[in-house]
Amino acid sequence: MQSQELVIIAEYNSYMEAEMAKSIVASAGIYAEIRNEYMSTAYAVAIPPQLLVPYDDVEQAKVLLRIHP
Repeated sequence: MQSQELVIIAEYNSYMEAEMAKSIVASAGIYAEIRNEYMSTAYAVAIPPQLLVPYDDVEQAKVLLRIHP
């Protein structure tokens, strides 16, 4: 776990979409985690999976996700 504050940078319609985004961000060396990964599987409409990264990496992660949609 990172000691830095984590920030939500995106919400997804499915766990698989969130996992692909996490993989893109992590491949650049940025720590990432998915919030609501288990609950979103059962309650996807009400509880979407969210991608979180450290505060200092927010801009870089957003750029990566725009480049690799």
